Amino acid sequence: MTTKIEGRELVLERTFDAPRKLVFQAFSEAEHLKHWWGPKGWSLPVCNIDFRPGGVWHYCMKCTDESQEYYGQESWGKAVYKEIIAPERIVYVDSFSDAEGNTVADMPETLITMSFIEQEGKTTIISRAEYASAEAVKTVLDMGMIQGISETYDNLERYLNDIQK
Repeated sequence: MTTKIEGRELVLERTFDAPRKLVFQAFSEAEHLKHWWGPKGWSLPVCNIDFRPGGVWHYCMKCTDESQEYYGQESWGKAVYKEIIAPERIVYVDSFSDAEGNTVADMPETLITMSFIEQEGKTTIISRAEYASAEAVKTVLDMGMIQGISETYDNLERYLNDIQK
């Protein structure tokens, strides 16, 4: 995965050996997301998704790896979809939430634009995460977001390989 920071934006890019339609589905359907979303050692026990503009994805990641310092902890998140052009682009506002879906006010919200580009049977995802400030970018970087996304994309790669066999 390549990463770069452009002011208030964090740009991530990674290529997967899978067709664009399948990679897009992996981001749009609970049946797929529950198998790969989250960093290493985390599961997705709650995954409620209404995949349409104006719809909400509310989820809970839980650390299930006893060797991690976060074992047993939950992290709730919420995405509100702004634009969906299947299978090319997903635009949503991502935020931390509580179990009821209320946004956590003191945590950064992110406008995410994900582009899915297919070339020769492989799909490149370009994710542009726009934050309110450079300080907000620093906050999520300090929280280990790059490692978390990298591990999440590793899970996606394994999952895509498994379901294509």
